[in-house]
Amino acid sequence: MTSVYVKFEVPEELMKKTLDLFRIAKDSGKVRRGTNEVTKSVEREKAKLVAIALDVDPPEIVMHLPILCDEKKIPYTYVSTKKELGEASGINVNAASACIEDEGEGKNLLREIIEELKRIRGEKVSEEAEQKLRKEKRGT
Repeated sequence: MTSVYVKFEVPEELMKKTLDLFRIAKDSGKVRRGTNEVTKSVEREKAKLVAIALDVDPPEIVMHLPILCDEKKIPYTYVSTKKELGEASGINVNAASACIEDEGEGKNLLREIIEELKRIRGEKVSEEAEQKLRKEKRGT
């Protein structure tokens, strides 16, 4: 059972892509870890993507992040555990949240994740993303 209030459901595959992006960005870009650092990055509008762990307890620790991200128009998503997020972002301890300020070599993956999040949330996606989705549905 998850303790964090979730604004939308994130498919397992998207969670895996998000963790992969954090692994890439920690080596070739810039990642911030921990709710205080993530909050500062979002407030300064430096974050390009925020990830929030679903097993944060108490949930009040990260409860403000979706609201702040929506206010600043910064995409955010959820991942299964603090342990996975910590490891993917390059630390040996749990991370309740993390963000990417520079995606490094993960530019295409970041774009793909953001477009997928827009679709999940019912927001307008780019024409390029729509064409790719149509091709995937046709199996080509």
